[in-house]
Amino acid sequence: MSAAVETPKKAFRRLPPADRKKQIVEAAVAYFSEFGFEGATRGLADRLGVTQPLIYRYFPSKDELIRAVYEEVYLSRWRGEWMQLLGRRDLPLRERLIAFYESWTSVVFEPQWMRIYMFSGLRGLDINRWWITFVEDHLLRRVCEEVRALSGLPSASETPITAAEIDGYWLFHGGIFYYGMRENIYAVPPRTPLPRFIEMAIDSFLQGFPEAVKSALPQAD
Repeated sequence: MSAAVETPKKAFRRLPPADRKKQIVEAAVAYFSEFGFEGATRGLADRLGVTQPLIYRYFPSKDELIRAVYEEVYLSRWRGEWMQLLGRRDLPLRERLIAFYESWTSVVFEPQWMRIYMFSGLRGLDINRWWITFVEDHLLRRVCEEVRALSGLPSASETPITAAEIDGYWLFHGGIFYYGMRENIYAVPPRTPLPRFIEMAIDSFLQGFPEAVKSALPQAD
């Protein structure tokens, strides 16, 4: 009987601390997107060819590593120019929304992004709550303000954005997000090409949402 052949381990290579930390985070993104957050850091260490204590030297707890993964996958890919685009009132809101969602989906509709989001939600981790709060603060409220400006309604400084407006916007935003879920998680390709789907969703949104906003705002006496 022939002896079992051991898989050779990667040779350990010393790296500057910043490079090592970046390497760990990038490997963690790939690892968690493949195995979920049940995966132990031992498996991540084996993949990197390092020891667990080395990982814990940079990230003293798994929670800290998960936070770093969130910042790498979600916050670092958020583009500041998106907010500038949405605020350009010299352009029609429809045009701004189409340009935003075409760019945003090019970032979000990616298997690692989607799989980490799903695994985090199933595990009950904070990533989904962090991201939902971030999106509401940086995107949903901003678009609600632009819809008010388009409709000649009070600004957010005059009348704060209501919970009904936020939840109403989720109906639209969630529909676009689910397009990416069908494609990247369920492997069920949508029938409509994404650019056309975005236009359809935005046209439907702009036809109905402004009226819904008017009814959601407190009525003046």
